[in-house]
Amino acid sequence: MAELKTKIKLYLEDNSKTWDEEKVIIQDDMIKGVSSPYIKTWTYDIAKPDDSKIAEYETAGNTAETLNSVLSKRASEYKELKEQLDLLYHDMTADKGDKTGEWYKHIKAVKDANPKG
Repeated sequence: MAELKTKIKLYLEDNSKTWDEEKVIIQDDMIKGVSSPYIKTWTYDIAKPDDSKIAEYETAGNTAETLNSVLSKRASEYKELKEQLDLLYHDMTADKGDKTGEWYKHIKAVKDANPKG
């Protein structure tokens, strides 16, 4: 299930707005150990989404969260930029600016291990 914040961000984007921590406050009053987040404060100049409107963003929210997870995992597995530049330098020196170069193989291995979907 997508997080409420994710669904609200998508709702805002659909209405040409961006997330602003000062314009929306989400609160979670745990009830008997069960999470129940809701919009506590809303000061945007568009209608505050009700539960049914937020529910419309469940699928898109799940997709966005999955993509963000994959991109985050990829970012943690890529070599540091200075190492990637060194790989590129050595590839260019060896005339391997194609799919046979070490930089390309590294990037491809990370992307293959963490597909977008």
